[in-house]
Amino acid sequence: MQVFKFGGASIKDAEAVRNMSGILKRFPNEKIVIVVSAMGKTTNALEEILHLKLQDLSTDAAIQNLFQYHENIISALFSSNESNGLQILKDIFGRLKAKLDEVADSHYDRSYDSIISFGEIISSSILFEFLKSENLTISKIEAKDCIKTDKSFRDALVDWGKTKKLIETAVHEDFQQNQFIITQGFLGESEDGRITTLGREGSDFSAAIFAYCTSATAVTIWKDVPGILNGDPKKIKDAVLYQELSYQEAAEMTYYGASVIHPKTIKPLANAGIPLHVRSFSSPEKGGTIIHDCKTIHRTPCIIIKEKQSLITFKLSDFTFITEALIGKIFKTLNKHHIKINMMQNTAISFSICVNDDLHRLDQLMKDLEEDFSIFYNKGLELITIKNFEERLITKMTTGKEIYMEQRSRKNYQVVVKGNLISFQ
Repeated sequence: MQVFKFGGASIKDAEAVRNMSGILKRFPNEKIVIVVSAMGKTTNALEEILHLKLQDLSTDAAIQNLFQYHENIISALFSSNESNGLQILKDIFGRLKAKLDEVADSHYDRSYDSIISFGEIISSSILFEFLKSENLTISKIEAKDCIKTDKSFRDALVDWGKTKKLIETAVHEDFQQNQFIITQGFLGESEDGRITTLGREGSDFSAAIFAYCTSATAVTIWKDVPGILNGDPKKIKDAVLYQELSYQEAAEMTYYGASVIHPKTIKPLANAGIPLHVRSFSSPEKGGTIIHDCKTIHRTPCIIIKEKQSLITFKLSDFTFITEALIGKIFKTLNKHHIKINMMQNTAISFSICVNDDLHRLDQLMKDLEEDFSIFYNKGLELITIKNFEERLITKMTTGKEIYMEQRSRKNYQVVVKGNLISFQ
């Protein structure tokens, strides 16, 4: 048994969906769990709808645009008499509109999960109907019925004991009569029955959860790139493909922000010794990259560019030194709001962190700490990490850019660039 994950780009339109079906047909003798993301840029569209609602602005046009996008895909996939996909879509959007009436800024994270989760619900429903029409023997299970989590909305922690039992049972039963099972990535459910999400781009992690809980032979993530490269090919000319990576190397790359794989994906697979393949959905005949237990050591520099970053600096106005106790208070507040540090640096009188742009959480963080510190921040930055750095690459990546924070270790170099300073206090 294998687990396949298809991201938004691989199912963004009717042509891509048909290509996905073709990939599945290349494995006629394999039981496969299919984990799907929202189609195209649906998650971004749902975020916009949520923010409009929280600002008491009309969501009608945004909802209609999103509905039309999916309706166009259904129309291109089915004849009018071939499927009830359009009615299913109407029913789901009816539930979305009803759920929007329940959102509240005072429970932003919970509201976020309840709305953004509709992306995967829509995609899995459309794909299920289409793959059935392609004569694939397939069933659908709801991820929320199998993946149980705590109440850390937007970044939920998995209850592995409960989840393993539920997934084992559901998968075993459905594979008795079907070759394929389709489910949603990104989603889970708290103990009180509320839908949760596993972190932005968390469908990779969902695939790893299903693989770990079923002792799958392998996981394959189908991407719009040929595998894992030493840089984003859209930004780095002549990026080099890694044929294989160790679990440790891959985990380190995801920690620094490599977007090909979600950071939480590696651990459960490494613990179970399950290989992870990253392959191109446009060239399925190619092997891509395999991540497994190997001794290969790569000396080639790896460039990771993480966009949409904020740099926050905490200072004491009376020139008191930044002590361990004060840093501890900052860390406690970061943990409270589920904010991950991507880079940090301190001087005698200041402590600076680079984190993902997340207006809601960062506002809460700074409000909690504004009585203790003078706080300054920059938005819209880039964090550039060069593993196995060379001086020529540092020069190339920083020339013409304003540097706000940088540091280097024996092998790695990091720099935060661009932005305009704003005083919070």
